[in-house]
Amino acid sequence: MIRHKSAIKRNKQSIATRARNRNNMSQLKTQVKKLRSAIEAGDAETASKLLPDTVAGVDKAAKKGVIHDNAAHRTKSRLARKVNALAEAKAS
Repeated sequence: MIRHKSAIKRNKQSIATRARNRNNMSQLKTQVKKLRSAIEAGDAETASKLLPDTVAGVDKAAKKGVIHDNAAHRTKSRLARKVNALAEAKAS
């Protein structure tokens, strides 16, 4: 059982931070999942519309420290490549 005031405060802070991080991560996963499902369905128009919002969400999560910067760059790059490949396939 926590008895020291500083430990009690730190515990409250960590619980609040964890809840905030889980919410942000959940939103990020939902955005990425929507984009990936549009890519798998072959819907280039929807995928290209969803890409900027998803990239913004990934950047926001990285800025808040929910995911690492390198993970954010990697995710954005992979999604952009898939959307661009889908757009090229539709064009040709």
